[in-house]
This record gives sequence, C-alpha cells and structure tokens, in this order.
Amino acid sequence: MTDAPVRHSRRGLIVPFAIAGLILAAWTVWWFVLARQVETRATAQLEGLREAGWTIETAPLSVDGWPFRVRLDLGQARVVAPSGHGLEAPRLIAEANAWNPLTWVAIAPDDLTLTRPDKGRIRIQGGGARMSLTGIDRTWPRFAMELIRPTFTPVGSAEAFPISRAEHVSLEAKPGPQDQAIDVLFQMVDARGRAGGPVDGVTESGLLSARVELRMENAAGLRTPSDDGLMAGWSRGGGRFTHVRGLLESGDNRARIESESLSARDDGRLEGRISMSAARPAAVVAGIAGRGGGAARMAGAAGADVALVLDFRDGRAWLGPFAVAPAPRLF
Repeated sequence: MTDAPVRHSRRGLIVPFAIAGLILAAWTVWWFVLARQVETRATAQLEGLREAGWTIETAPLSVDGWPFRVRLDLGQARVVAPSGHGLEAPRLIAEANAWNPLTWVAIAPDDLTLTRPDKGRIRIQGGGARMSLTGIDRTWPRFAMELIRPTFTPVGSAEAFPISRAEHVSLEAKPGPQDQAIDVLFQMVDARGRAGGPVDGVTESGLLSARVELRMENAAGLRTPSDDGLMAGWSRGGGRFTHVRGLLESGDNRARIESESLSARDDGRLEGRISMSAARPAAVVAGIAGRGGGAARMAGAAGADVALVLDFRDGRAWLGPFAVAPAPRLF
C-alpha cells in the first residue's frame, strides 16, 4: 500500500509577502500624505513671503521621490527680498528623506546669480551650491551652505565681488544659548581677490584662506528685517557680533583676529574694536586701506612681529590716532 503524498501548507510562503505588501501600502499612504503636506506648506510659505513684499518666481511646484525621498522641484527660481537683495537659479531642488522630513537639502546644480541693490548682479559658477536646514521645527534650524570651486563674475557694469574665485566657501549657523543667539562659522579656502580690492591687498601669495567664528546676539531681531535688508533690521534692533575669533592665512603669513563686540551704525558701517596679531600685520592694514598687493607686500616686508588694534568709530577704521580707511559696511 502506497502512502499518499504529504501536502505542505503554502501559508508560510504567503504570510511574508502579505506582510511586506501591507508595509508597502502603509508606507505609500504615508508618503502621499507627507508629499501633500509639503506641497501645501511650501505654497503657503511662498504666498506669505509675497504678501510681505518679497518677489518670488518659480515654476509650478511638483513633488516626487517615492518611495524614500520627498523631492520638491521649483524649476527656475528667482527670489528678491524687499531690500532688493536677491538670488536666481536656473533650477532649484529641495529634498528630504521620507523618514526624516525635518532635515532638508536644497541643491542648485547650475549657476546662481546674486543681486545687490546698489552694486549690481554677480554670476556664481563652479561645482554647484548646496544648502541644508536641520530641525525645521525648532525656533532656529541649523543652516549650512557650501560652494564648490565658485567663481564670481560681475554681470554687465556691476561692481566686482571682493573675491574672484575660491576653492571652497562654506557658512554654518546654529542656535546659540537658549535660542537667544546664533553661532556662525564662515570658512573660505584659497580665495583670490579682485584686482586692487581688499582681499588682493591682504594676500602675499595671491590666495587667502579664512576661518571666522562669531555669535550673533539678539537673534529675535532677525525676524524683523527693514527695507534695507535682514542685517539692517537685526542691527537696528540691537543686534551685535560677539565672541569674534578668526584666522587669516596667505602663504607663510598668518593673522589672528579677535573682538568681544562689534555692531553697526545706522549707515551700516562697523563700530567696535578688533585685536590682531600677525607676523606682518602691516600688510593686513595696507589691504584694509585698499592700497593693493604691492603696498601690502612692502608693508609686510618692513613690519615686525607685533600686535595691532583697529578701532572702528565715526565711520572710519583707526590705527592709533590715524584713520587708515573707511570702516567696512555690514549693509
């Protein structure tokens, strides 16, 4: 007598696929809900900026990226603040991981154009621009921006930018103590200044690298910009820079700068005191005075290892009793 064949249940094969199907369905529902929220909120924020006087021009918003990303494609974008400062990009894309929608990365893969109300437009070319916001549910998200091998070219008769190119430029800003301040880190690697400009005057090798850290006090003032721009509204509301620490490098020369407090006058020019120490600090002073690379090199050759103090007051930069240049303008 032959035994009947044993039939194995297929339930063990079906159950894993069923579970995977349910997870995929639930995830897809979540993704579409998230995508809809992103599109709705982005549209509302853009309309809010327009009502506040901003010029916002984008392509019709579209959201894609299923299943793991939420990608917001703004197409060709143009953003101009009420002060006249603006930025244009042939294409602007912002995206986040679907499982972490509080961190966003914006990418401008092509050229950028920076608009300055009194100085004209600057075209920024290079390896692309990348910006990120982390913790968008916080009072002050963490912001980061980097430019890879950027070049800065005036458009038409616009005034040239202080630097013509750099290997790398980055800016980071994160909340300070109790969200009442913002800590900022600026870094620039191998930048070449425009001919006759302050950066060209400071440099000895033709290239300048910089690292500057500071704290922006009275962060709440950044939410009330004036018609002159974000920095003007912040400054006139009592904003100031504290804990300023910086390192400038050009060839074998290094200059360290420190300041406990810097603010701006109503016309935007800095006020305060900067302490500086360098092997040849006179070269830096010559650069600030706008005397060009040749003067800076001669000043550097004649200088010694000394410390200098620059006072910014009355719209001028003072070295002891001598006014060496107009004070730099913040806005």
